[in-house]
Amino acid sequence: MPSPVCDSLSQTLERIYGETAEAQQTRYAAALAEFARIHGPGPAYVFRAPGRVNLIGEHTDYNHGFVLPVALDRDVLLIARPRTDQAIHVYNVEPAFPPHRFTVGTAIPPAPQGDWSNYVRGAVQMVAQQTEADVRGMDALITAAPPHGTPRGAGVSSSSALTVVAALALAHLNGWQPDPVPFARLCSEAEWYVGTRGGMMDHFIAILARPDHALFLDCRPLGPDEYTFAHVPLPPDCRILVADTGVHHANVRGEFNLRVAACRAGVACLHPHYPGITHLRDAQAVPWTELAPLLPEILTVEEAYARGADLDDVPLPPGSTKLRVRACCRHVHSENQRVRATVAALEGGDIETVGHLLNQAHASARDDYDVSCPELEALVEAARAVEGTIGARLTGAGWGGCIVALVREAATSNFETEVVRRYREQTGREATTFACRAGGGAGLIFTSSPLNSPCKAGGRSSPSETPT
Repeated sequence: MPSPVCDSLSQTLERIYGETAEAQQTRYAAALAEFARIHGPGPAYVFRAPGRVNLIGEHTDYNHGFVLPVALDRDVLLIARPRTDQAIHVYNVEPAFPPHRFTVGTAIPPAPQGDWSNYVRGAVQMVAQQTEADVRGMDALITAAPPHGTPRGAGVSSSSALTVVAALALAHLNGWQPDPVPFARLCSEAEWYVGTRGGMMDHFIAILARPDHALFLDCRPLGPDEYTFAHVPLPPDCRILVADTGVHHANVRGEFNLRVAACRAGVACLHPHYPGITHLRDAQAVPWTELAPLLPEILTVEEAYARGADLDDVPLPPGSTKLRVRACCRHVHSENQRVRATVAALEGGDIETVGHLLNQAHASARDDYDVSCPELEALVEAARAVEGTIGARLTGAGWGGCIVALVREAATSNFETEVVRRYREQTGREATTFACRAGGGAGLIFTSSPLNSPCKAGGRSSPSETPT
């Protein structure tokens, strides 16, 4: 007969993962066994942080715009045990990612560019900077492997989930219990350590998610760590389907930074006419027809600097590189409008309008922000061809990765089969699809027993689900 503690863990996992809870319990047990093999037997803490899919609101967060992400039931697990010194020993169950050892500090030297441990290093450095006492290190094991982990390079924010879970674990082991909103902002800044100047959407949804809801977030702060956000119920008769192109283009970091630079160049061009502007979000109330003539189609990086663009913290190529200023700003302006309209449509139960807005968002990301690729186009086309698909668009940074589709519940099985078939016929590639359950936020799941048995663990979850 199962013990009450085992029942508690089962209930915890069922609340997080729904129908996949049994498979997840097997996954947790395997991860704990691997942790014990590497770091030795003894108690350990198990944390998780979810990946996310952005229903709508792409490339708006770092422009202080609006976003509408959903946390996934695919996540990054981190098993940790505190150390008595300041060493960090971190392993990954996937053999492609070698183990690393480094020391806690406020200025941690980075590993080579592209190394997975830099996400952990950035998180550890942030925790050290935020705490006055000496920070103890930890022995840690990371697992995000398929089928239940966050797919790497697929646009579902596996890197941000890793940053969040590493920061969460080290903070907890050192007795720091930060407020959710400031912590989300700090995690977003911690990820800048890797060299990409992204926004905070991924970290906010990872920490503030609520099951069966999307998170509307206005990324413009009202004050120090004060943001407007709301949990928006998702339609119960629809599923969110994610399909992965299997294409993960290299060198997207440079392209991403060019889009950041184009938007900042737009701010510099608008500033003489709107002196208070610091981000594109500040001009959102101005009709696009008034903004467009003030924005050049193209500026070089050198010309953007001359206009006063704030680019010093953005790694960029030589000054002759061109920035598509007007088109990028047009995408951000129109996407912000679509996010607000999508929230209103969801709250009003107008699912067809939601679908139209998703389709429009894809066209804008493709044509104005120029972040699509042939494989994404083929996958979106395949998704929309399936009866029961309400709308579909690319999600994530772009240049490969995933699409997101809103699909009638009854059409889910057919979607998964037909999209894979159509995509294969058009591209010769294999797509991976999975239906998502909108899950809760990051937290400590349980503390294992000395025998590292999940059924002897105390079930406790600490997702940050309450608005502040």
